[in-house]
Amino acid sequence: MSDHLQQIIPSINNELALALPEKLSMIELEEQLTQHINHLINTDFEKLVYYLYRIDVNETKMKHLLQQQQGENAAQLIARLIIDRQLQKIKSRAEHKSTPTDDEGAERW
Repeated sequence: MSDHLQQIIPSINNELALALPEKLSMIELEEQLTQHINHLINTDFEKLVYYLYRIDVNETKMKHLLQQQQGENAAQLIARLIIDRQLQKIKSRAEHKSTPTDDEGAERW
């Protein structure tokens, strides 16, 4: 997980235009991301929606989660969804990168 964590932080910094330190624990990352999302909820909700779209957080999943857990910290729930989505992307890239091709001698496009 720590290897993935070291990949998540730069990705989140890039996607959300942040400058989080690259050496954070998962708890610290979630806390700082929650603070930033709370700030966006209160000051620039449109930007938050843009970021969620850009990161490709599943809107249906997010709405369902927020409805199920009313009274919980919405920013923290969204932060967890963002972290989960970034983890999915990292794992997917690793799987596709390590998939060998059968056409070693074939011309590449």
